[in-house]
Amino acid sequence: MNQVENITRTGSRPHILKRLYDWVIHWAATPYGVIALIALAFAESSFFPIPPDVLLIAMAIATPKKAFKYALFASGSSVIGGMFGYYIGVSLMETIGWKIIHFYHAEELFKQLFETFNKYNFWAVLTAAITPIPYKVFTISAGAAHADFSVFMIASILGRSIRFIAVSTLIFLYGEKIRFFIEKYFNLLSILFMILLIGGFLIIKYVF
Repeated sequence: MNQVENITRTGSRPHILKRLYDWVIHWAATPYGVIALIALAFAESSFFPIPPDVLLIAMAIATPKKAFKYALFASGSSVIGGMFGYYIGVSLMETIGWKIIHFYHAEELFKQLFETFNKYNFWAVLTAAITPIPYKVFTISAGAAHADFSVFMIASILGRSIRFIAVSTLIFLYGEKIRFFIEKYFNLLSILFMILLIGGFLIIKYVF
């Protein structure tokens, strides 16, 4: 949830990012909120710096009964956006991909992912899909590393759905009062959830 803050700390156009953040949030109060959420979820998976969670939260708070519908829209669009990110890595790395990687100062992460995807393809994508790690860096890196596309898709669908449905569930159950908690502790919660998820798979694999 703090991707904007993380980019700002690196000195990358903080005023532009703040304006982008405000611009994203304002769509929640318009009749075009759903369209904006779909477009944002798609774009964030391949290049856009503002995560769709901020708009999803605002819209879910405004209309809690539609929270899960919004989560599904965000999940589906994000997965399709991830496919576009994968395509950038495969075919447009020199013209577009490197510019995106440089913007997020993720050159070292990008290099490391070549080995990571060869060993832990599913877990690498799933981790990025759930946690605050910039998903776009992973989707582009997966394409550049020619990671198995079917595994990439399964992990993306699972990870993005878990992330957005979890946010919508909290809003549906607790409403406005949970907003500050999500925004402040989302990074920590998502990392802890990922640890528990991997732990659960390991227990199933080695105990049962």
